[in-house]
Amino acid sequence: MARAGLSAERLTQAAADLADEIGFQNVTVSALARGFDVKPAALYSHVKDVQDLRARVASLALAELADRAAAALAGRAGKDALVAFANAYRSYAKEHPGRYAAMQIELDRVDTSAGRPHADMTRAILRGYALSEPDQTDAVRMLHSTFHGYVSLETAGGFRRHPRDVDASWFRALDALDAVLRNWPPA
Repeated sequence: MARAGLSAERLTQAAADLADEIGFQNVTVSALARGFDVKPAALYSHVKDVQDLRARVASLALAELADRAAAALAGRAGKDALVAFANAYRSYAKEHPGRYAAMQIELDRVDTSAGRPHADMTRAILRGYALSEPDQTDAVRMLHSTFHGYVSLETAGGFRRHPRDVDASWFRALDALDAVLRNWPPA
């Protein structure tokens, strides 16, 4: 019998909060159960296993980031849209490190519809640069690789020993991305 007050949604939210607190890789069914003061077995009527729980956190994070990015993009185009999207991505990753880590897991167990709005928004940004396929796919990969790489290095402390302000470098990188997108090389 399911424990009163427990649901897959409530467990997912708690696991996401726990991921931000202790790190995504440290989220287990046992750790989550301790937070609810129940035995781990009580959670298995709501989640299949730890992989299911982590996939749910990844789906939640993708949806949260998509909502944040959509709000940031409203009424923007071109470089303004690029910068708004990039800043939403970066701030989400810094505010929610565990959730952000969850978004990096293999997508075979994640509800892929959660990532669809995120990909669609990236393509919407690129419409301002008049890129068609396959250049658009290449540009999407370039943007996500740049954003993820920068955020990953920044949050891991990779820029601490550099004299240049991290934010200044971020905005110069966005200027460079805008310049590349406006002057996309022919095939």
